[in-house]
Parts: sequence; C-alpha cells; structure tokens
Amino acid sequence: MLKRLFILAFVAAVIGIGVFWWLTIPVTVAASTLPPHTPNPGNGAVVFNAGGCSSCHATPAQQDRLKLGGGLPLTSPFGTFYVPNISPDPVAGIGRWSEADFVTALLKGTSPNGSHYFPAFPYTSYQQMKMEDVRDLFGYLKTLPQVASKAPDHAVPFPFNIRRNLGVWKLLFLDGKPFEADASKSPQWNRGSYLVNALGHCAECHSPRNALGDIVTAQRFAGGPNPDGEGWVPNITQKRLGDWSEKDIAYFLETGQTPDGDTAGGSMARVIRNTSQLSADDRSAMALYLKSLPAAEGPIRPAKKG
Repeated sequence: MLKRLFILAFVAAVIGIGVFWWLTIPVTVAASTLPPHTPNPGNGAVVFNAGGCSSCHATPAQQDRLKLGGGLPLTSPFGTFYVPNISPDPVAGIGRWSEADFVTALLKGTSPNGSHYFPAFPYTSYQQMKMEDVRDLFGYLKTLPQVASKAPDHAVPFPFNIRRNLGVWKLLFLDGKPFEADASKSPQWNRGSYLVNALGHCAECHSPRNALGDIVTAQRFAGGPNPDGEGWVPNITQKRLGDWSEKDIAYFLETGQTPDGDTAGGSMARVIRNTSQLSADDRSAMALYLKSLPAAEGPIRPAKKG
C-alpha cells in the first residue's frame, strides 16, 4: 500500500512539474511574423523620449542622456535590480540583438536567451505599444553611441531569483492586451492615454503594489511608498492634482516647475529631461488625459518620525 502511494505521489509530482514547465514557457515573437518595415528614426526618437528610456538606462554620473550603458540600481522588496546596457555595443549592449529579439523583450518580457525578464522592466506597460513604435525605437537606438560598460548582475535572493517562476507571475498579471483607443474620447485624449499608459508607463511608479508586486488596480496612479524605501511617490489623480489646470500639467512636463513654484527633483527630474523633449502637442495630450483621471485615494502615508 505504501509503495503504491509513493508511486502515485511521484507520478503526481512529475505531472505537476510538467504542467508548471509548460505553463511558464517564455513567449517569443518570431521574425517571420514581422511584416516588412522601414524604421522611422524621427518617430523612434519621440518613442525614446516618451518612454523615458534614458531615465533608467543612461549611465549614472555622466551628463549625456544618450549614453545608455545602464548600471542604475533599482531597489525593491524583492532585491536590487541593475538597469542593463541598451546601447548598440555588440558585447555589453544590444548590438547583436535582432529586431524580433527587441520586439519580444518589450511586448512579451522575454530575453534573447529565452528567459523571463523581471517586471522591474515595465513590459506590463510596454506590451500596449504599437508595433511600429517598437520597431522605430529599435532603429533609433542603433543610431546612438556604443557604451562598452556592462551593468552589474541583479542582487535578487532566493526564491525570487528563479526566473522560471516569473512565468506564473506573467500568467497572473501580463494580459497581453495592446492599447485600444476609446471611441468616445477625442484623438488628443487617446494620444495622451497612449503616452501615459503605454510609452510613459507612469502608473508603474505612481501606483501602490500588492504583495506579489503588481499594481493595485483600484489605486492606479494614486501614489504610494517609493519601492526603494526612501520617500513617497505622489498621487497624480485629481485627488492631488485637482487644483492644477491642463496648462499647469503641460508646463510641469516641460520645465519641472509646479504651480506653487516648486521644482521636480529625484527620479522625476530625469523624467522631465525626457518629456521636455516632446512636442507641445504631446505634452498637452498627456495633460488632458491626466486631468481626466478621477480622484483615487492612495495608501495611507505613515506619519513622519520625530
């Protein structure tokens, strides 16, 4: 009897491991599925700036925002992630990547070697990008300077360092849905929504997260604790921006200046370096969309000690 139970348990374990392995297979995009495309570097530059690529990927401690050698540490409850080199360097960067590799990374969160990327890379937002924007961005990145420095390896403890487990995370939180325009809204509003939600991935920082690291849907854009444990990311719904006009928001995205005369600092200052490069029309579209966000109550901010 015990022998039979042992055999059944062993078979069940093998089946369970097989199901887990099948469900967590990293998804890729085959080059054969990509239609012919001539990259538009001008649009690629717009996508680069709207996506804030240099905010994270520019090599720290140097002023050239186009030197994308990576290395910026991103601390979180799951460990410290180091932003990779995405310059066209063939060894340290993405110089040997194919276009399909790049599309797969942004839309599926899968690396060229077939492993899952950690969602510190905001592919949950980038999955909404238009295919032509992804391909134009890849074409633009190839025009930038090569940087030979390699970013440090992530410092993520067990069990979070087991990338295969991220396949389960993706099943739970990566819906694979592209951006869909709201037919009841204006083209400008939809452009703003696309810039804020897909390219700008604003909710990735300005939203609280649950125990598994996914955005709390009911508090999207409502701010919360900074993942690195320092400070608080502000609420950007009408709960906090109710007194800001669309012009105020657009001006902030251009200059970093708030209506009360304060100036953006920290990581937001790096974001402003990017949004300031966008057209006035795009900043106005983002402002229109952000102004339309209903007030949402964020997490309770702890009282300051002392």
